Amino acid sequence: MKKLFIGCLVSCSVAFSLSAADTFNTNSCSGCHGKDFSKSALNKSKIVKDMSNKDIRTALKGYKNGTYGGPMKALMKNQVKKYSDSDLDKIADFIKPEDTNSTKEVENVSVDNNTTK
Repeated sequence: MKKLFIGCLVSCSVAFSLSAADTFNTNSCSGCHGKDFSKSALNKSKIVKDMSNKDIRTALKGYKNGTYGGPMKALMKNQVKKYSDSDLDKIADFIKPEDTNSTKEVENVSVDNNTTK
């Protein structure tokens, strides 16, 4: 379990170390959350695909400002702190578009113009 946690931390750190102008690699999310966001990260998080777009936005922004989260709060805060609220909205929209209830399989998405590659 410790190795899994360290692996997730490393892969998430690499992905989130990119600046907002760079491509956000959502593939690293799949290590903990699953390719379709159907896994509970380390059996501690909510299942993201079951969350609404609004709830995902609230969670991402809450992790950033330290007002949201349980056992994964510190890990996730470190992941999202470099992103603007606008970037976090774009990430939430990629994961679960506002006007649908479907999730996308994880791939690359650009946070500066909200297009997939």
